[in-house]
Formats: sequence, C-alpha cells, structure tokens
Amino acid sequence: MTTPLISATELSDLLPENPLVLDCRFDLTNAEQGRQDYLESHIPGARYLHLNEDLSGEIVPGQTGRHPLPDRGAFALLMGNCGLTPDRDVVVYDDKGGGIAARAWWLLKDLGHDRVAVLDGGYPAWEAIAGRTAWGPELDAAAEPYPLASEGTLRTCDRAQTEALRTDDAYRLIDSRTADRYSGEVEPIDPVAGHIEGAVNLPWPENLRDGKFKTKEELRERFADLKKEPQQNVFYCGSGVTACHNILAYYYAFGELPALYPGSWSEYLLLK
Repeated sequence: MTTPLISATELSDLLPENPLVLDCRFDLTNAEQGRQDYLESHIPGARYLHLNEDLSGEIVPGQTGRHPLPDRGAFALLMGNCGLTPDRDVVVYDDKGGGIAARAWWLLKDLGHDRVAVLDGGYPAWEAIAGRTAWGPELDAAAEPYPLASEGTLRTCDRAQTEALRTDDAYRLIDSRTADRYSGEVEPIDPVAGHIEGAVNLPWPENLRDGKFKTKEELRERFADLKKEPQQNVFYCGSGVTACHNILAYYYAFGELPALYPGSWSEYLLLK
C-alpha cells in the first residue's frame, strides 16, 4: 500500500489478496444508521467500526469532547480481533467522502500501521463499479493485539498546547468545519457557536469534488498558505473526527503529516 487513497477498481483487484476492509459508515443524527446500512450491504469481508463505540474513547463529562481518542491499547486489541497484522493491507471506507473513514485511517497510522488507505469515493464509488457486496456480520480470524510502540506515532496537541500555539506566529491553527459553523452562523451540535480565536478555516468538504479527493496539485494549492513545516499546522474540527480528513488530504498532497488537536471545539468549550 503506497498511497493513502485507493480507487474502487484498485480495491476490487486487491480483494483476492485478503486485505482487512473496515466499514466506517456513520450518521451523526442517527448513530445506528451506519451499522444498519452495513448489515444490509457491504464490501465482502468488511468488518464494521462504529464511530462512537470503536473509533472513540469514553466521554468524561466536563473533561473530554464528543469523540475523544480511544485508548491505544484497546484499539490495538480491537484491530487484532479484526485480524490485523503488521503485514496486512487495510482499506477503510464510509459513505461521506471519507469524513469518518479518515478517523480510522489516522488511528491506524498512529498505531504505526502504514499499510492503510481510504477508499476514494467510499461505498458509493464501490456501487458505481458494481462491486460485489455481502450482507450480515463478518467474522475474521482473530490475531494477537497489534504490537504497540511506547507512544503514538502521530503528533497531537492537547487543550493547553492549542491555547498557547494559537497566538504563536510559528504555528497555524486550522478549523476544519464548514464555513457557517466556523463563523458561528449555525451550530447544530455543540452548545456554543464560533471558533477558536486565531484559527483559520479550511472546510474539510472542500478537499472533494463529486465525492472524491481533488488532485494532489489542487490540494497543494489549497494548503499553500499554511506553515512550511507540517507539524507547525494543527488541525481541529468539532470533535476531532473530520479534522482527520484535512490531515489525510494534506498527507496525500505532501506525503507528510501535520498535527491534530483531538479534543477540538467540543473540548475547548469546556475549558474556556
């Protein structure tokens, strides 16, 4: 796996080699919709990962945002139960242009697993090529928990670090939500509208055209005004999920990984 994105046709060709396929479909307004869609139809062999249950940790009232990162050891155990081994390719997908699947991609990269790609165009792209489908739950031969390094491999910033760097000219803080949420015109989820003072806005859906990622050249132009060093750029969103989409797009464009503020706006509000 040499690219963070894979086309539906490429995945179809790869299936005989038994990659681990992870279905991450999820609807913020109906937490069970993605699981139901998976049970009705999915890519053969795919295991389902639920955003709240599998791709997030426990919410601690007054301390965490809406989707805190899961414990790395628990996530490594989950991936082992899905059959992940260090030499196995992984493909993750959703039906929202990668907005949820990018979180799984980021978590796998943070485990140290580089052989992972997001299905460009997601399940709609798979349906468009008339790819084979299956229904019901899938069971994989469990492996040992994925071997962990002593700490995560990707850079994250906590609330205090984010508060400090937002006024530091050496860094750029980037809000990944849509423009109307960034401006405070609307706020459908969190109790307070607006954004972290000093942050610029690069809405994650603008990485896409017709549900698929724009070209590397277009994405390089999109991120051209950010800081030169990747980790001087810190992305956040509402709860640390769709910020990973911007990180994926940045990585696809430049081959390097910027930083993530996982708690994002929903955590930042708690400590204002």
